[in-house]
Amino acid sequence: MSTTTLDRHPSASPQPPTGDVTVTDPALVKRAVKAAALGNAMEWFDFGVYGYLAVTIGHVFFPDASSTAQVLSALGTFAAAFLVRPIGGAFFGPLGDRIGRQKVLAITMIMMAAGTFAIGLIPSYDTIGVWAPVLLIVARMVQGFSTGGEYGGACTFIAEYAPDKKRGFFGSFLEFGTLVGYVAGASLATALTTFMAEPDLYGWGWRIPFLIAGPVGLIGLYVRMKLEETPAFQALADEAEAKQKALPKPKLREMFVGNGRAMMLCIGLVLIFNVSDYMLLSYMPTFLSEELGYDATHGTLILIGVMVLMMAVQIPMGRLNDRVGHRVVIGAGCVGFVLLSVPAVLLIRAGSTWAIALGLTGLGLLLVAFTSSMPSALPALFPTRVRYGSLSVGFNISVSLFGGTTPLIAAALIATTGNLMIPAYYLMGAALIGGVAVWLMPETAGRPLPGSPPSVETQAEARQLRTRSTDGSRVLVGTAAR
Repeated sequence: MSTTTLDRHPSASPQPPTGDVTVTDPALVKRAVKAAALGNAMEWFDFGVYGYLAVTIGHVFFPDASSTAQVLSALGTFAAAFLVRPIGGAFFGPLGDRIGRQKVLAITMIMMAAGTFAIGLIPSYDTIGVWAPVLLIVARMVQGFSTGGEYGGACTFIAEYAPDKKRGFFGSFLEFGTLVGYVAGASLATALTTFMAEPDLYGWGWRIPFLIAGPVGLIGLYVRMKLEETPAFQALADEAEAKQKALPKPKLREMFVGNGRAMMLCIGLVLIFNVSDYMLLSYMPTFLSEELGYDATHGTLILIGVMVLMMAVQIPMGRLNDRVGHRVVIGAGCVGFVLLSVPAVLLIRAGSTWAIALGLTGLGLLLVAFTSSMPSALPALFPTRVRYGSLSVGFNISVSLFGGTTPLIAAALIATTGNLMIPAYYLMGAALIGGVAVWLMPETAGRPLPGSPPSVETQAEARQLRTRSTDGSRVLVGTAAR
């Protein structure tokens, strides 16, 4: 195969020589984005519901503890799912690089739905005693194991389907799905706590959101099973088939040694992304009610409004990534958290509705700098043959150590120190680490994914790339439809 020479930013990851150009199928790209976003929405509906019902779950599964201990126990169980996420990532990620992204994403979807559905069936502590929290932890670990392969795969799936110049735009729909899931979970939890009598809520009402996951998961599974494999992975599979070889099983050592710099950048970027995400969307309802004594319903309604506003700017921010680059957008978010976290938390602590709304809105808009960027920036750190596995492992190591533990650590630090500014300081520290990662990361917006041929929308763009090549190499049209 002859070699195409394309102009690339010197800081971008090296692109292996190739003469192929993928011309995407718009209909397939949209279907891929919808399927990935649907799975993400379901995943974060499940996680969101747990966060918003933490107080209720603590009462049901840890009734003998004090109110503070109940919340800490519930948040501790929340964090338990993150302990197995790296194991899930290490299992599903390399599997996705060997047998395909679509197959693994279908498996993770059904496992996530099953784990969530099981939570809704667990008897209370009053019924089976200590086995209730034990079973809760087991179900949460099933969720965590499957989620370990979900996000990295969904990011990879969209990134490998999207044309290079619109990867930020299409990738932003993944976190749009996250916000949809959070809003749906928060709205349902608020409706239950508002309109149900406390005995009914503790007795059976809290189960409703978790039982919904069963049929929703089956819908998501059907949608994902109808998808085709990504063009980038299919090209690798076809090449291996032509050589009459199977795709080699990626090794964890290769992910850390061969792509060590990319792995460290991934961990640093995911740290600020997930610390800010879980601080705002998972912990703030508990912070408002337990630490500030604010009415739980009003606090959640304000946060729902903030998330709706985030949804409104999410897609435009994805387009902005394609225009100005990931480093600019993510860097602006890090600077914003360093400078504005303290003022935002001071506003939240002021206690009035407008002050809380303004503080949460500020944090939410800063978070959009990450939610709009990461789904397209993170996959571009790794080459195609190890992208799913490397991203899943790096993402979940960072989430487990820093993101999923954020609500628990923040609550524990406040309980220990009595300092209600802990959330602000925590966000600032994470932003400083994220800023270092941004400084060191390559700019990948609008450029081909490492290890994959350029991806364009039209044959005209493909002809332009062919004209720019040094040797008139061939262009593959319709690769996305294979």
